[in-house]
Amino acid sequence: MTRRWLVILLYLVAAALLSVAAGWGGFASALDEVERRGQSDLRLTSQRLATQLQSYAELAVALADRPEPRAQVAGRGAAERVSALLVRHADMTGSAAIYLTDLGGRVLAATGEAGAAPVRLDGPEIARARQGALGSSHRVDPASGKRLYSYAAPIFAPGGPVMGIVVVQADLRLIELDWAGDPVPVFYTDSDGIVFVANRTELLFMRRDGVEGAAVHEGAELKPFFPFRPWQAEGRDLWWVDGGPYIPGAALHLTQDLPVIGMRGEALISLAPALRLGALAAAAVAALCLGFGAFLFLLSERRRALAERLGVEARANAVLEARVEKRTAALQAANVRLEGEVRERKEAEAALRRAQAELVQAGKLSALGQMSAGLSHELNQPLMAIRSFAENAESFLERDKPERAAQNLGRIGDLARRMGRIIRNLRAFARQESEPIGRVDLGAVVETVLELVEGRMAQVGVALDWAAPGAPVMVRGGEVRLQQVVLNLVSNGIDAMSGREGARLGIAIEPGAPVRLKVRDTGPGIAEPDRIFDPFYSTKEVGASEGMGLGLSISYGLVQSFGGNIRGVNREGGGAEFTVELQPADMEVAA
Repeated sequence: MTRRWLVILLYLVAAALLSVAAGWGGFASALDEVERRGQSDLRLTSQRLATQLQSYAELAVALADRPEPRAQVAGRGAAERVSALLVRHADMTGSAAIYLTDLGGRVLAATGEAGAAPVRLDGPEIARARQGALGSSHRVDPASGKRLYSYAAPIFAPGGPVMGIVVVQADLRLIELDWAGDPVPVFYTDSDGIVFVANRTELLFMRRDGVEGAAVHEGAELKPFFPFRPWQAEGRDLWWVDGGPYIPGAALHLTQDLPVIGMRGEALISLAPALRLGALAAAAVAALCLGFGAFLFLLSERRRALAERLGVEARANAVLEARVEKRTAALQAANVRLEGEVRERKEAEAALRRAQAELVQAGKLSALGQMSAGLSHELNQPLMAIRSFAENAESFLERDKPERAAQNLGRIGDLARRMGRIIRNLRAFARQESEPIGRVDLGAVVETVLELVEGRMAQVGVALDWAAPGAPVMVRGGEVRLQQVVLNLVSNGIDAMSGREGARLGIAIEPGAPVRLKVRDTGPGIAEPDRIFDPFYSTKEVGASEGMGLGLSISYGLVQSFGGNIRGVNREGGGAEFTVELQPADMEVAA
């Protein structure tokens, strides 16, 4: 009897350990999805904040280029006219304040009531603008208590030196209103470790222990950071938080540096879904183990009762002892075979159900990931072009040039139709479908792409080496998808050379069999050539070019669907070179 209960106890202990292991495995598996979705939320929120602030920087640069502020700084303009100009732009853009100062920071014109503007401005953004560059900083306004982010753009004299400064201040509270209702708590800390931007008001001006507030926080009441207990699991930073009803108690802590605005983004992703999934997995395994144990226990009880009954019959009927023993042995052998067959059938059915469920889930996740990543990556360039054409059209209308404005609006319509074609192709690519492959002029494809990126190349300062072929070079492919491939390669080259002197982008078409398209740049080259076509592999910083690591992977699949090939190498003289090989349109394709 003691041995029997010991076996039961050991089985229960083993079932408990197996349940705990299954629960931990389910939690760890769910944690991957929680981290992926959290990184996506943090990345999108950070991109949105950087984009919104960038609009104020563009406003400062645009005002610095206007003749009215330049004339006022030179002593030839009227302060009332310049102030009216600043007020009009502040009302259109929602700026907190706009100032025009001389080189020493003395305010010459400003928005707001007369006498309300400061006499002189000073700060790191002013010092940066004096050096001829766009400066930025953040601070708390002691008078109003507003959190301001300032951009200072220099005004250059005709001879070249800086003679004045335009300062645009943005109210961060107005920017936060766009994402205050997001379910994920996101906050941004400055170099002093103090929360300066957040979608939860209770997080503002919190600081970690031992952090002292700098001058930019004067006028604000700094608060201690909420209590939390960090815990490392699966290489991740998990927090047990006591932060109130709007902060998750168990959270995954994610961070992302934003050097473009001088802050660090942080997010607290709730672990409740992962914990629930782990608990469900543990409960399911525990129930399965207990059910299987109960089945074995009942079976053993049945066999024990049968043995006792056979023993009684054997002792009562000694004459039939041999026959009973023989039949009992045969019955036991049959029971063993039957039990083995039942157990094997149940194990095979369970394995088949698990495999089917895993395949269905993997297919759903793969299709959803390809569709969302393709739309996010491929619509960015046409949207930026539409924005540029819209701004140009507005400028032409202000200059009373409706014909030029109509041309820009017509280009916006063309780009919108092109975006529709891109969406259809991306949807077809995600479903492993494609439009019929036909004859495409490769030179015309390159010209179309260069037209889209012409403004961006001029802004970054990239020189172009490109000579269009004298005659059409026809290849097998789809026009929109081939434009997508060329646009990815050209955009990656421009991103790689951003901020580098002597940046040159070279494009060449070599007719033949196959036809080769070569795109080369003078950037830093490829760090890991073997991984450049892997999905989600990227060396770009968020905020610089909004890279997600899917462009080259999608391009690789598109070129393969045309029956071609694509490869990337480092050039001996520096930079990278990508070669796309395509079949000529007149070549016969083997079935």
